[in-house]
Amino acid sequence: MSAILEMRGITKTFPGVKALDNVNLVVQPGEIHAICGENGAGKSTLMKVLSGVYPHGSYTGDILYEGKTVSFRDISESEHLGIIIIHQELALVPLLSIAENMFLGNETARFGIIDWDRAFARTRELLALVGLDENPETLITNLGIGKQQLVEIAKALAKKVKLLILDEPTASLNESDSEKLLNLLLGFKKQGMSSIIISHKLNEISKVADQITIIRDGTSVETLDCRRDAITEDRIIKGMVGRDMESRYPPREPKIGGPLLEIRNWNAFHHVHADRAVCRNINLTVRRGEIVGVAGLMGAGRTELAMSVFGRSYGQNISGEVLLDGKPVDVSTITKAIAAGIAYVTEDRKQLGLVLDENITKNTTLANLPGVSKAMVIDSDREFVVASDYRSKLNIRSFGVEQQAVNLSGGNQQKVVLSKWLFTRPEVLILDEPTRGIDVGAKYEIYAIINALAEEGKGVLMISSEMPELLGMCDRIYVMNEGRFVGEFPGREATQETIMRAIMRSKELN
Repeated sequence: MSAILEMRGITKTFPGVKALDNVNLVVQPGEIHAICGENGAGKSTLMKVLSGVYPHGSYTGDILYEGKTVSFRDISESEHLGIIIIHQELALVPLLSIAENMFLGNETARFGIIDWDRAFARTRELLALVGLDENPETLITNLGIGKQQLVEIAKALAKKVKLLILDEPTASLNESDSEKLLNLLLGFKKQGMSSIIISHKLNEISKVADQITIIRDGTSVETLDCRRDAITEDRIIKGMVGRDMESRYPPREPKIGGPLLEIRNWNAFHHVHADRAVCRNINLTVRRGEIVGVAGLMGAGRTELAMSVFGRSYGQNISGEVLLDGKPVDVSTITKAIAAGIAYVTEDRKQLGLVLDENITKNTTLANLPGVSKAMVIDSDREFVVASDYRSKLNIRSFGVEQQAVNLSGGNQQKVVLSKWLFTRPEVLILDEPTRGIDVGAKYEIYAIINALAEEGKGVLMISSEMPELLGMCDRIYVMNEGRFVGEFPGREATQETIMRAIMRSKELN
């Protein structure tokens, strides 16, 4: 059987860095081919070369598609041949309808006039193929992220896709939506479609992939055949990082002190719908040197709790009390929350955590400009020293602190966000999905940073949708459902089963 895709000796260089170095990839017809590697390994860059985002001439090497050498000048040429890429940041226009997004740039028109009846009918057909029954006139902004991902796939089907490329398709999805998407890919496979999937969720890769190509430091190091051999997550990790990892979580001996952060009788309501409570009578304590987790399903209110506490950056009609070291503190604005010693690392580093067009230096000092200023004038030399220090301490991989955040890998972007908030010198650090969309190696480094903060006597409140992460890192875990805490467990006694049981039991009582 001849391959549908061959990429031979692909090399791509950016100023100061070789992103890809002689990478080879072979994808067979009707297979799901996974690409794994650490952040910055070159996975997304390779797919951008394939799809024409980086045009022919900007790289060296050859691409063969359906047995013929191709040289795409832009993404429209690759799409014309049925190669469709769905990026991690979805390319949908929020304030346009599903139908408008579906055919944007590819309108169903007659005599220069859009045929809306035909567009709506075709949209319904395509949505049905991905298991959606939404009204084609529904605005994208009114859909959850899981349904938006399915709309992107339906949009790809409209372009008669033969090779579907998905970059971190489940990074922002809950387990249920992830399962639906993976089953959809398996269904496409039965119909003969080929897929390439990039993901850091190794359990999902192991479930659906026929072959796995591992890229490390810009080079393809091996391809594993899942149909021939039983491929474990540990085997994939060894290929990604070049060594065996004895543990996913760094060792730590907790030294827990007295209460540091206390949240009492906390209530908050939806930022638009004032009658909808998102946090109800929350009581929470974080002690010095303690890592406390908050578990729950999507929509439980975890992020709303964190943001409402951090300067009331989310919600309205907020009430309750926040104490640090037993004394009430004013957290009514972000500035006051920072001054009190609270920092919040958002779950959305690209939209809310970073100024992507600015460099590492500017992003690192942004939340504490007085720390690099004299007489209200920023000291650029001091800025450089601070950013360089955090780059070294957090092992941020870049060619220097002048590199723009947009050009960093996800794991290194997350370290810059951490640097920004660590420079505010907080007593309490709230982490919202701190390792979302980053690889196991970078996760381990961030876990080590979290442990070091606890060792210094800081308090850490950690929100995560990955239960193994909470179980591996936390001294104590609160369970949240529908805006309330419905359980609390010591870390050593908690299991995925006990957490889910607490959630299900609360649903039955409501």
